[in-house]
Parts: sequence; C-alpha cells; structure tokens
Amino acid sequence: MLLIMDSGTAILFNYFDLKSNMSLKETEEVNKVLHFLEQIGIVVIEKELGQTFLPGLDLGPNCIFIDYNTLIYPGDILHEAGHLAVTASVERKLIGTDEISVDWPTQGEEMAAILWSFAASKYLNLPLDFVFHPDGYKNDADWLISNFNSENYIGLPILEWMGLCLGNERSAKEGKPAFPVMLKWMRD
Repeated sequence: MLLIMDSGTAILFNYFDLKSNMSLKETEEVNKVLHFLEQIGIVVIEKELGQTFLPGLDLGPNCIFIDYNTLIYPGDILHEAGHLAVTASVERKLIGTDEISVDWPTQGEEMAAILWSFAASKYLNLPLDFVFHPDGYKNDADWLISNFNSENYIGLPILEWMGLCLGNERSAKEGKPAFPVMLKWMRD
C-alpha cells in the first residue's frame, strides 16, 4: 500500500491500482514471477477461488492456483511457490489434498519458504517489499528485509540441508557461489 498525502488527506492505494487499470497478470513483476515459475517447473493454474488464507492464492498438488480478481499482493505468489519448492517432491504431490500431513508446512519449512522467496526476489531483481509487504509476515516484513539486507539469513541452515544453496563457509570450501545464489530451486 502507498500512502499519499493531498491537502492533509491521507489516501491509501493498492500497489497495483497505480498501474493504470492494467490487469494484474499483465504487470512486469507478475510476468517475471510467472515466467520464472514456469522455468523451474511450478505449474500455475488460473481459477476462481473462494476465501483462502492468502487472498487469491491456494496451493494444490505440484501447483499454485491464482484468482487474479481477488489477489491483493502478487508478491505472495513467490512465497507460496517457496512452499512448493522446499517441500520434498514425494510430499509436494500431496499438497492441497487430505493426504498431506496436518503439520505441513512445518515451522522449518515456513522459514525456508520465506528465505527461498527472498532468494527468488533477488534473482528476479524485484524490490523486497514486493514480496515482504507490510500486511504479511505477522507484521515483521520490515524486520525480515532489514535482516536479509544485513545478510542475516534466518533459516539458511535449513535451505542448505535441503541441498538448495550453500552458506558462506561451505561456499568457500566448495568454490561455489553463496546464498542468495541458489544451487537449484526445487527440493528433491
């Protein structure tokens, strides 16, 4: 949301209201995200959704469902993709079904999805507040951005254990780039 002051009047605008009535899925940011997801093998299905935890988004087996008419924060697409990406492939096909564990995602997987979405934002050259918006992350978006900008990558050992990236120490030993560069985007 943007706050614009005009003659002492505060007006709130949704980020994409300023895109001159452009369809949400036609914006440069969303196109980047959708193209990236296609490249890494995450299927995106456009469909009408009822009420969901994140407006306009839901997860299914190996896919993300998007309802552009109710989507408020398109950066949430990357966070939801992170959930798919950090879930073991054998469990990924159970997401959105009654067969997935009631504990999914675990707290560790939640942290990994947050950090994964940070890496994806950097890779796509998207502003961090595109994903880490003020109405998400239990009001800790600014704190997360501050930590990530300080290279305090909360949850990095989990992503490293999953085989998705390397921390500084292993990166130096193996002569490969360190996080936020990813070795791969999808967990085996």
